[in-house]
Amino acid sequence: MNIHNFWKAVLAQDAEKMRTYFKESAYVNWHCTNEHFSVEEYIRANCEYPGVWEGTIERIEAMGDLTIVVVRVFASDQESSFHVVSFMHIEEGLISSLDEYWGDDGPAPLWRREKKLGTVIK
Repeated sequence: MNIHNFWKAVLAQDAEKMRTYFKESAYVNWHCTNEHFSVEEYIRANCEYPGVWEGTIERIEAMGDLTIVVVRVFASDQESSFHVVSFMHIEEGLISSLDEYWGDDGPAPLWRREKKLGTVIK
C-alpha cells in the first residue's frame, strides 16, 4: 500500500479514492474523541470537514502488518494545524483497521512557559 497516495487522497477529501485503500470490513477509531467509525462514516467525517487541507508526512514506521504514520495536517490558509498519529493495520495491501490520535498544534500551556520548562522543537 502506498501511504503517500493514501494521505494525498485524505487531504484532497477524495472519497472515491479513499475507499480504495480499505478492506470492506475495516473500521477507524479516533481515540482522542472516543469515536468508532465504519469506513463510510470515516470518509464522510473527513470529506465533510470544512476547509481545504494540506499536509506533510513527518514519519513512517512499518513493522509487519502495522504501519505508523505521523502527519502534520494544516488548513491551506494556515489558520489551523494538527498532528495526527495513525496506526494502520494492513492486510493484503488494504487497511483493515486504523487507530488515530489527533491533536491541535499550538503553544505550550502557560504554566509550562512560566516555569520555563522545555524548549521549542523547531
